[in-house]
Amino acid sequence: MFSKEESKQIRQEFWTNFGKEYPRKWLLYNTKIKDVTLKFTFTSKKAQVSVDIEPHDEVIRGYYYDKFISLKNILTTEYIEDIVYDKSYQLDNGKIISRLYIEQTQVSVYNKNSWEKAMLFLAQNMEKLEKFFLEYKDYISE
Repeated sequence: MFSKEESKQIRQEFWTNFGKEYPRKWLLYNTKIKDVTLKFTFTSKKAQVSVDIEPHDEVIRGYYYDKFISLKNILTTEYIEDIVYDKSYQLDNGKIISRLYIEQTQVSVYNKNSWEKAMLFLAQNMEKLEKFFLEYKDYISE
C-alpha cells in the first residue's frame, strides 16, 4: 500500500510521462459547452476515456445525453465501436453524472509495467473521441 504522498507522486509521474510520450494539447475541459467535458481517468483498476455530462440541472443533463444518444450509431460505427453510454454513472464521490466511456481493465496507475499499454489506450481513444466531438460539437451545443 502507498501513502497518500507516494500515491500522488506515482500519479504525477504517470501523467508527466504521458505528456512526454503524447505531447499535444488535448481538448478535455475546453469543449466550449458548459458542463460537458472530455476526460482521462487512470486508477488502480482501469484506464478510461470519457465524455462527462455533469450540469446540476437534470433536465439539461438529459438534454445533452439525448443529443449523444441521437449520435450513437455514428459514434459506434465510425469512431469507437464499444463505447458505453451510461445516463446515471456514479462517481467515486457519489455524484451522479451522465457518461459515455470506453475503458481498459487489468491496468493500474501503480503498476509501471502497465503504463505503456494504458498510455496507448488513452491516447488512441481520446484522439477518436475528440475527432467525433469536434465534428458534431455544433449539433450537440445547439
